[in-house]
Amino acid sequence: MESSSSHPEGSPEIVFFDLETTVPSRAGQRFWVLEFGAIIVCPRKLVELDCYSTLIRPKDLSAVALKSGRCDGITRGAVSNAPVFEEVADKIFSILNGRVWAGHNIQRFDCVRIKEAFAEIGRPAPVPVGMIDSLGVLTERFGRRAGNMKMATLAAYFGPRPAKTQESR
Repeated sequence: MESSSSHPEGSPEIVFFDLETTVPSRAGQRFWVLEFGAIIVCPRKLVELDCYSTLIRPKDLSAVALKSGRCDGITRGAVSNAPVFEEVADKIFSILNGRVWAGHNIQRFDCVRIKEAFAEIGRPAPVPVGMIDSLGVLTERFGRRAGNMKMATLAAYFGPRPAKTQESR
């Protein structure tokens, strides 16, 4: 990974990232980050510069289901030997800090979880230089036509359409 988070042309790099977390079963329970994945992109050429993905073991393993009923498939067994957040915090900080953050619903969800995870280990959280949240863009453009605006729903809404044949054009 490049040591500097700004690109030589002066435009900050864009980092597309996503978190998978536990889903609290009752009020007052906390979210635990279970997975972090990111792709760093050059804003001028839109080429991938680097990528990183890791499972993360929560301090409370009982917060993770033995069998996953979720689409991410993360189970207690999958994260039991993964590093804890503190062990990957430096890497995550270097990926996120000083870059433009991009993703779906990151402003209301992922950014909050990142701040919580860093606060939990007593460290300052990374800071973006800008943000691109596809949830806001898509909601503004399509309203609720596309359903609940979750990624799976959007994929179905925008998914593959039958190819137009020469006759139907």
